[in-house]
Amino acid sequence: MPYLAKILLYPVKSLDGVEVEKARVLASGALQHDRELAIFDEQGKFVNGKRHAKIHLLRAQFTLLNRTISLQIPGGDSQQIFHLDDNRQALEATLSDYFEFAVTLRQNSLMGFPDDTRSPGPTVISTATLTEVASWFPGLSVDEIRRRMRANIEIDGVSAFWEDRLFSEQGDLVSFRVGDVDLFGVNPCQRCIVPTRDSYLGEAYPNFQKIFATQRQATLPNWVASSPFNHFYRLSVNTQLPPSSAEKILQINDEVDILL
Repeated sequence: MPYLAKILLYPVKSLDGVEVEKARVLASGALQHDRELAIFDEQGKFVNGKRHAKIHLLRAQFTLLNRTISLQIPGGDSQQIFHLDDNRQALEATLSDYFEFAVTLRQNSLMGFPDDTRSPGPTVISTATLTEVASWFPGLSVDEIRRRMRANIEIDGVSAFWEDRLFSEQGDLVSFRVGDVDLFGVNPCQRCIVPTRDSYLGEAYPNFQKIFATQRQATLPNWVASSPFNHFYRLSVNTQLPPSSAEKILQINDEVDILL
């Protein structure tokens, strides 16, 4: 039986995630605290892994209940602890010093800052898929692939690429349920440059995207809807949630069912 094995939230977009036992669904369909904050430059552009590989070197730990971040700056002697609300200016100053240009933190408690604003629900992947993808890259662990893919919910008790059942031909949604939370699978997530880099050091893995796309195509199950694959550098599933799921809770060990 498919079940929810992990929930990962990323309180500040592009920084480290935090594993939780349960997560509340917002009215927008996003998970509370996920990508709630994001770093911006003076031009209003994201300071993220796509544009600044240096961000991979930052280590962050979050205490969601207290709304604090413990930030380790490369070369620093110790972690610096900031309250995400009360100490925001000090946190911005520390990050500005690190990036060597002025940055600000913006907050969106209603939807966060997802890459796909039309599908702001949690991204879905299976543990077996992460294991399979790790096997394509000598030297990379399952946890490293997990850190690179940055999915929100991880399903176990299934075979590799099971989550590809959660989308259909372009324009069609697939209904599924996790515990008592209803979701719609939309499409396979288009990956960016971030998974090609070491999640701790920012160093590129040679030919990562080419290897990935070749292997993804070769291992694509024959039952998978083909129209969403204009290319094969896609993994995990983007979702939307109906209004009826608002305020409900996703919890570890919830059963997962595809609704016909």
